[in-house]
Amino acid sequence: MHFNNSSLSNYNVADNFMYMNDQEWVSDLTEGSKAYSQDSEGNILGLPYWESSVSGCFYNKTLFDELGLKPATSQAEFDELCQKLTDAGHTAICWPANGCNWMYQFGLDPIFADTPELLEQINSNKIKYADIPEVADMLEWLGNAAEKGWFGPSYLTDGWDDMSTIMGTGEAGMILIWDTWFYTDFDEGMDYTKEDFALMPVFMNTADKGTYEGGNLNMLMANKNSDKLETALDFINFCATPENYNNAFKDVATVSVFNGQNTNIQSTMVTDAIDSVNENQRTSTAEPKIIGYTQNETGAAITEMFIGNVDVKGAIDLMDEARIASATALGAEGF
Repeated sequence: MHFNNSSLSNYNVADNFMYMNDQEWVSDLTEGSKAYSQDSEGNILGLPYWESSVSGCFYNKTLFDELGLKPATSQAEFDELCQKLTDAGHTAICWPANGCNWMYQFGLDPIFADTPELLEQINSNKIKYADIPEVADMLEWLGNAAEKGWFGPSYLTDGWDDMSTIMGTGEAGMILIWDTWFYTDFDEGMDYTKEDFALMPVFMNTADKGTYEGGNLNMLMANKNSDKLETALDFINFCATPENYNNAFKDVATVSVFNGQNTNIQSTMVTDAIDSVNENQRTSTAEPKIIGYTQNETGAAITEMFIGNVDVKGAIDLMDEARIASATALGAEGF
């Protein structure tokens, strides 16, 4: 089992693993899970068999109604929305900068998913973040958002354990998170419950119409050089049978990975926004596919900007230094 991320290249997939393009179950994969399981040439690397989620901007629709606000459909509308929430005495976005660093990949995803040559160039050490204007655009937006108070007064000390209270009391109107969080970690019994939330795209100044991040899926892969290949394929086919995957994922909070998946719990937040999701979703790209990318090092660099130790350029330089050091330690070609 492996995620389709940059470290998968350590295993020389083309020489060691069987492509699954001709397996009968491929036609049963949803569009998102199929895209996640492909390499750059479109080969299916394995059977996605994991909890899946949709990450986006989840907003308190009840609070929005009370304030006469509507979800955004463009970066300009989103910026206006953040200011209106702030003016109304609310934190616009719950931004738990104390230990939570997944948010930054949402802004980076469109840069590299929409322009694959940039991903190839940064992964071969031909360019750096510093050479990509959109990276600076994202950090400039983050810095301005923090200065304008859109993240609230305590965002630098807010962490994972604070998010439920911040969202459940209505202190903040929005959070960048995945839908399954509301089923696994959001505390009920406060002023607002998961039924009060809806979904719109993430806007971080890198995609004007916004973006959603598709789920990161573990794949069942088969070593084509193994004398147990047929047994492995039998097991994978067993898992891909509707009766069996519906038993496996019964009552699990997950976006459907298979078209025939019907026993999982799918949030109405996602299903109500499915047209927008289908239009603006990107396969998770930054975290799994940029060689040397780590959430914590990225977050640490941007925090240095938040607290005033570096400017935008300095933060990008820190991001590049950390990424290149990690890629070098991995022995990535070109580093």
